[in-house]
Amino acid sequence: MIPKAMANTLLFTIFINSIVAQQLSGSVLYDGKAMPKIPKTQLNKLSNDPYCGSTHKEPVYRQGLIVNENKTLKNVLVYLKDAKYDSGAPETQAVIDQKGCTYSPHVQGMMAGQELLIKNSDATLHNIQGLPVINSEFNYAMPKVVKEKALKINKAEHPIKIKCDVHPWMKAYVSVFDHPYFAVTDDSGRYQINNVPPGNYKVVAWHERDLKREGYTQTQTVEIGEDGTILDFSFTKGDKKKK
Repeated sequence: MIPKAMANTLLFTIFINSIVAQQLSGSVLYDGKAMPKIPKTQLNKLSNDPYCGSTHKEPVYRQGLIVNENKTLKNVLVYLKDAKYDSGAPETQAVIDQKGCTYSPHVQGMMAGQELLIKNSDATLHNIQGLPVINSEFNYAMPKVVKEKALKINKAEHPIKIKCDVHPWMKAYVSVFDHPYFAVTDDSGRYQINNVPPGNYKVVAWHERDLKREGYTQTQTVEIGEDGTILDFSFTKGDKKKK
């Protein structure tokens, strides 16, 4: 049993930390054209697969560049670079689902030491393969009777590409950090990182197109004060990277 004085001190510390920690939020603007919704940009192989095609009433388009109606980008990962964090990984699992023969979410962050729960919501075979460089690779066949598989990713690494060996259009990215200060932009291009201690930070915004093109990652320095901070990014399509 915790002594009353110690318990009061612990509660006071948690209360103070909850007051001091602040929010970092903003949007990622895009100075470029949206990928047009035309037959050329549809996932035709998905539509032509008897099972996968039956799971969608509307055409499914490539997920590699989603420009929102307000000219912002979806699926941009925003994170603090080299942020200090002394607590451990959360007990809750990060989740990636194979649903409608696509990965959901397409981009996400998680913490080193946290479990990644792989779900198969489809009534068909998937074979999920993770291609990390620092961590151990994983490769699991998941027939329709295998609905869940969990694994722990122990080391920070950004990004880890995930693909399906059965359905080649299925791709996702998971980034692993040694802190919880990350978020992914939504359908409005907005991100929000909570519980950030006040201080000076380098903030990185990353989009998967950075793997092939210039202009899809950006770093800014920001001071997060007691009232929180708004920090926007703006991406412009650049040239293809040289191999």
